[in-house]
Amino acid sequence: MSNSQSVQALFEPFATGKMTLSNRIVMAPMTRQFSPDGVPGADVAAYYRRRAENGVGLIVTEGTVINHPDASNSANVPHFYGEAALNGWANVVTEVHEAGGRIIPQIWHMGARGQVGDYSESEIAAIVQGFAHSASEAKRLGFDGIELHGAHGYLIDQFFWEKTNTRTDSYGGDMVARTRFAVEVIEACRRAVGPEFPIVLRFSQWKASDYTAKLAETPELLEQFLAPLVDAGVDIFHCSTRRFWEPEFEGSDLNLAGWTKKLTGKPTITVGSVGLDEDFMSLFTEGKGADNSKIDGLIERLERQEFDLVAIGRALLVDPAWANKIREGRTAEMVPFTSEAVKTLY
Repeated sequence: MSNSQSVQALFEPFATGKMTLSNRIVMAPMTRQFSPDGVPGADVAAYYRRRAENGVGLIVTEGTVINHPDASNSANVPHFYGEAALNGWANVVTEVHEAGGRIIPQIWHMGARGQVGDYSESEIAAIVQGFAHSASEAKRLGFDGIELHGAHGYLIDQFFWEKTNTRTDSYGGDMVARTRFAVEVIEACRRAVGPEFPIVLRFSQWKASDYTAKLAETPELLEQFLAPLVDAGVDIFHCSTRRFWEPEFEGSDLNLAGWTKKLTGKPTITVGSVGLDEDFMSLFTEGKGADNSKIDGLIERLERQEFDLVAIGRALLVDPAWANKIREGRTAEMVPFTSEAVKTLY
């Protein structure tokens, strides 16, 4: 198959609610730590603009922290509160929109304290309002939606996971009870932004401390987990996996994004090592994939609507023109990812 045929599904428009995208490629959120004292500067705005200029359908920013003492453990992670930081983000929005792009901030609380049992109910309420305030500011600044970071062992995920949430009050207990904190965050954000502003939730089974961890061991448990989040107001689920081609449960080829869409009916974003392996590159250099479980499988899954959007992380971090190069067949110009790429804003 030709390049244009093979990648066509990635470049179909996508619309849900008030969000309309020119294609299915999403820039995944990647922590960069280039915002001194939490303030994103002109270099950060230019970094995101380059991706918008080069055909990325939707940019999800790096994690941006809410106003709470435990929200961050780094002075260079951007804030999403305070005049200086918000002015910086306003400039980012302007640059991306001028380039024809769409952008949403990822709103984050790292849970740097590490123990959800240490938070009193009054402090939980303050954190919930911190998320809602940042969501409201995102709408005021002209962002196209928000993403809540509920993955990878950070605060929202610490409440989700039974190994880190041993609370005996209404924020702990069974699968559904452990979603209460996230539900309150989502509901507060929804009240802050109104019914039409898109809310994306990123979640994962795996944790930074345990790649084999699972919130839900079966599809039935996953459905129990997702239902309260849908009811609270999530529009799109960003389903973080380390390798998009790996099935989530035995007996089915569906990955986490596939299962989540099947169980909720909501649009989903798949993510996990897209564009990093030799099989991916062989599709473009040889006209076919060496392994159907990799890029061929990605395109086929997208065509049959197993999921709706595809997030690209490290490949876009090193090469802002990745999307256009894929669309135009300029594979000889593609820049391979190396660890050096994280040391600067390309």
